[in-house]
Amino acid sequence: MGNRLSRIYTRTGDDGSTGLGDGSRVGKDSLRVTAYGTVDELNSTIGMVLATDGVPDEVREVLTQVQHDLFDLGGELCIPGMEMVQDSDIARLESTLDDLNEPLPPLKEFILPGGGMAAACGHLARTVCRRAEREVVALARAEDIRAQPQRYLNRLSDLLFVICRVLARASGHGEVLWQHERRRKPKPAAE
Repeated sequence: MGNRLSRIYTRTGDDGSTGLGDGSRVGKDSLRVTAYGTVDELNSTIGMVLATDGVPDEVREVLTQVQHDLFDLGGELCIPGMEMVQDSDIARLESTLDDLNEPLPPLKEFILPGGGMAAACGHLARTVCRRAEREVVALARAEDIRAQPQRYLNRLSDLLFVICRVLARASGHGEVLWQHERRRKPKPAAE
């Protein structure tokens, strides 16, 4: 492992730049920094899910592994040319998604974010994951990066959706369904 930070502030970013893992410096608003910053945000929101009560052990294990994967993915994005996320990581997400989704009833309605604190935090993580994916897509259009980070985030957002369904059911709150029929036909305007 590399050097540990003994002093947290360095003042080197005061000019609006930051150092990448390969030592090069880029603007803090660069596409690369934005992408790995959002992956870090995603990891933090998954930490929020794990900090809630009532997360089943199987889900806790899956999300803990995802946090490690996201740290690797952030490293890959921070170090140009680094390869950390593997096809086997994506296959593991797909297998887990299939296993968790199989016992759930088929969806007939859209689900609103909610269903207890853990599920609500999971929905937040899911939306941050979608944003991270969009930012990796934007980065891939501007720079040469592998397809695995984008594919991983795409599968992860699907897995997070299924995990939210599991968490809502485990909480006893159940899923919050969108009630599209709640809208009534508008009354005709008075003449």
